[in-house]
Formats: sequence, C-alpha cells, structure tokens
Amino acid sequence: MRVLITGAAGFLGSHLTDWMLAEGHEVIGMDNMSTGSWDNLAHLAGNRRFTFELHDVTRFIQVAGPLDGIFHFASPASPIDYLELPIQTLKVGSLGTHNALGLAKAKCARFMLASTSEVYGDPQVHPQPETYWGHVNPVGPRGVYDEAKRFAEAITMAYHRYHGLDTRIARIFNTYGPRMRARDGRVVSNMVVQALRGEPLTIYGNGLQTRSFCFVSDLIDGVFRLFQSELTDPTNIGNPDEFTVRQLADEVLRLTGSSSPVEERPLPVDDPKVRQPDITRARELLGWEPTIRLADGLQRTIDYFRGALRT
Repeated sequence: MRVLITGAAGFLGSHLTDWMLAEGHEVIGMDNMSTGSWDNLAHLAGNRRFTFELHDVTRFIQVAGPLDGIFHFASPASPIDYLELPIQTLKVGSLGTHNALGLAKAKCARFMLASTSEVYGDPQVHPQPETYWGHVNPVGPRGVYDEAKRFAEAITMAYHRYHGLDTRIARIFNTYGPRMRARDGRVVSNMVVQALRGEPLTIYGNGLQTRSFCFVSDLIDGVFRLFQSELTDPTNIGNPDEFTVRQLADEVLRLTGSSSPVEERPLPVDDPKVRQPDITRARELLGWEPTIRLADGLQRTIDYFRGALRT
C-alpha cells in the first residue's frame, strides 16, 4: 500500500510510520511540527519508502500519485498542548479532518481517524463501551480537544454515509511508551521524568482517579488490525487493566528506584474520575487485545527516558 500519515512526527504517528514501513508499505509522512519532533523520524533518513512533507493539514492537502489509505493522526493530544493551543486543536479536528477526508475521497483511499477516549468526557458509564455517548462539557477548557474529536467522528461518519467513503474510527485510550515528550502533561511521562530527576511526583487531587494504560506497540497493532478490517463503527483501542494514579506513582517509584516524594495538587477542571475501555468489540471482531503488562511497558519507557534525558 501507499499511505499518508498525518501527524507522522508525533508520538503515535511516528510509531505507526515504523509499523507500516516494517509491513512493507510506502509511507508519506505529514506534520507541521507544532508538537511533533524531528528526532522521531531521524532514523528513517535514507529510507526510500518514506517521504516527508512539512504541511499544516488545516490548509488544503495535495499529494501527488495514488493513495490506498490515510491515517489522520494530526492533533495536539496532551493536556498541556491543547490548553496552550486551543484554536489550533479545534482547527485540526475540524478543518484538518475535513481536508483529510476530501483527499481520501479524491484518491478513493481508506480513511482512518485517530479519535480518543476523551469523546466520553467524565464518564457516567464504567467501563466505557462504544455505545456510550459521553458526558462532555463543551465550554470547559478540555472541550477544545473533546469536541474537536467528537466533530471529527461526526464528519467522518457523514463522509461514510453520504459519499460512501471507506472509513475507520479508532477511539484511543491512554497510551505510553518511547518517544513521549518529557513534561508533555501526560501522567506517565510526567511521573517517569520527575522520578528520574529526583523531583516530587505530581498527583492531581487525591490520586484515586483511575486510568488504563496501553503500551504503544499494542496500540499500533490494534490500529493496524482495525484499518485492515471491515469495521466502520467507532472501536475502542486501549488496555482494560485499570489503575489509580497513585498506583501508577508507586510503580514508577519502584521501577526507577527513586526516593522522590509524592506531591498533591488541585484537580484540573473536568478531569475524568475514571477511564477504562470496554474492548469487547476489538476482542471479538479484530481478535485483538493488549499483551504488555504495565510493569514491562513502564520499564521500556523508563529506559527510553534515561537515555533521552542524558542527551
């Protein structure tokens, strides 16, 4: 296949790029580098099946030649990013998704949207199945990300129903692993970096809110299986093992051997109290479920940051 991956220089986009190249496909990566990193793609220099285009997908997208698939992964995705870039986040979810869908229609390409568990907001149903419509504050500070992704899902389904476009929607839950940015506002990277630097580990609220953490290789495997399937309905891709944030802090301290204290700070506005995917659909229809335990994934992530913080 010849595919376009928007957001290719980001955490997930770069891992997806590696996966597609390893599968023998040709990849065109696209990113405006607002939150991406050149380091994530540096190892692909000289790879003849990879080309990169510096472009903002909120502007018209033009790609020469045929395309078999488009993976739309462009978007700020961490709390710090979308709170600092609220307008850009809304634009990439709306205009960027519209442009990517238009390109998919013009090229007769299969379209994959990277959506998010944040479409469920602060859920009142637990765990969250794809049939749950969510509990989102559209005018709160997190609404710029939540609603951008909800709109992206709506326009993707509109293109599927009205234009007959072949589409997939992956609702991605908390993912972690190498190539996360230090201090990007995500709980795993924040805690690992703090522990390695001997700084206090930040916990918001009492730390009893829960999250489910999926290692990046498991996540990309699920995304690829969904893309290859005939499943057009939104599909949760995440790890159903649920941990409190305080349990995560304890595990990070254990694995790093750090003596850092834990420091509580006020809970952010609209911070979800629980987050756990119901992956019944992915298990039954994709034959997918995560295989990497939290301790193993954290150790790989810690090893990555040990090296990254030295450079």
